[in-house]
Order: sequence, then structure tokens, then C-alpha cells
Amino acid sequence: MKSYNLMIVDDSNIIRNKIKRAYDKEKFSVVCTATNGEEAIEMFKSHPVDVVTMDLTMPKMEGIACIENLIAINPDVLILVVSALSDKATGIEALEKGATGFLLKPFTEDQLQDALNELTDDIYA
Repeated sequence: MKSYNLMIVDDSNIIRNKIKRAYDKEKFSVVCTATNGEEAIEMFKSHPVDVVTMDLTMPKMEGIACIENLIAINPDVLILVVSALSDKATGIEALEKGATGFLLKPFTEDQLQDALNELTDDIYA
């Protein structure tokens, strides 16, 4: 089984910790976390990351702009948007900018695992 390096980007410590607890530890390794888009870009440049969980509403740089930046650095990165936004237009915009999947908050551990597995299985199936 292929293993993926994971970066968690969310301004909520609670959500970052929830994602850290919930992912499939045989398939993913959390290599870094970031609390905003600017921090995520810096981390992304210095850490080899395959998969990113991305909040959309954050201070300093919001998720859509961060997605654009990450895709510009590495077009192959897989980005799972994890957001409470029920605004479909924003979700669609995130996908148009390069996000690979979308998970609505609040989510269960199973929903997170399913979303991450779907992301990686679709690409490398």
C-alpha cells in the first residue's frame, strides 16, 4: 500500500487535532500542520506533502488563495477541503482552483477516512 504525507491546514486547534486522530495511520503520515494559508505555503515548500486537508475560512490567507498557491507549486498535490461553508459556490470555486475533494464540517472520523481514501484511490486506482 502506498503511503501519503499529509498536511493539515485549519485555524481551529480542535479540528487539527480531530484530523490528527482520525486518519488511517497505515496509509497517511501527518508531516506538518498550519493555522493559516501563509503558514501552509511555507510548510509546503519545505515538507514533501502528497495530501492536504484545507479549511477555507482562516486568518492571513484564506483557503481558496492557498489552494491556488499550493497547486502552482505542485500541480499533483491532492487537496481535501474541510469546511463548514454550506455555500455551494465557494465549494465549487475551491474545486475549480484545484481542490480534489470536499468534506463538510462537522464530520465523523469515518467520513474523514472515507474522503481521504476516495481522494487517493481515485488518483492512483
